[in-house]
Amino acid sequence: MSLILITGASDGLGRALAEELAAGGWHRLLLHGRDADRLAEVARATGGIPLRADFSSLDEVKRLAAEVTREHDRLDVLVNNAGVGFHVDGRTRQLSRDGYELRLAVNYLAPVLLTRELLPLLRRSPAGRVVNVASIGQQPIDFDDPQFVRDFHEPAAYSRAKLALICHTLDLADELAGTAVTANSVHPASYMPTSMSTRSGMEFVDTLEKGVSAVRRLVDGVELAGVTGRYFDSGQEARAAAAAYDPEYRRRLRTLTGDLLAGR
Repeated sequence: MSLILITGASDGLGRALAEELAAGGWHRLLLHGRDADRLAEVARATGGIPLRADFSSLDEVKRLAAEVTREHDRLDVLVNNAGVGFHVDGRTRQLSRDGYELRLAVNYLAPVLLTRELLPLLRRSPAGRVVNVASIGQQPIDFDDPQFVRDFHEPAAYSRAKLALICHTLDLADELAGTAVTANSVHPASYMPTSMSTRSGMEFVDTLEKGVSAVRRLVDGVELAGVTGRYFDSGQEARAAAAAYDPEYRRRLRTLTGDLLAGR
């Protein structure tokens, strides 16, 4: 049986994915969430192991990784799904517990750090997979204002973090070339009927089932065994924003990321 860690599994897409995977009976699930009650509920429904952590704290991300490492000798799939959404007209800039812009911290720095901490376990899998839940909404970071102090806008902050995550996925795939671990990113679907979409103020567009199907294909689709360094729009391989393929942009992003994570 494959061991799969799903972050943000207590609600929305993450919970639906966990329920889908549990129904097959072929996987053991590690379920991350922030809300203890919702997390316990999905754990009961799926038979998964609940792991509580607040991803606005990078120390809690490291604690979660340490717990997984202590209790398990390998990890087959890491699904980085947890995230903070946006309101379409949102202009209130929020900070993480570490003092970083909230969406940059939770939607980008947290999954990067978690992946780094769990790479040794993923390398022990005969065919490890990293699946990063990204978005079709993508925008480059302003390196003169990486914390988005000026003219803050929630959708733009979300889009900056999601493009950064796609860039990290491509870098990770390059780093892991020649190993058994793959890394891919996916825009699951647009404005699915989840609490995140409700809070955005947008009308629902796609079904939750479409999003689950798109992510699950990267989790255990046999046709994607060995496929790495790709971005998928729902079920189809696609091209991300141009900055994702710009070596200089990615180099500057790696430097920024390293500086922000230094000491964590």
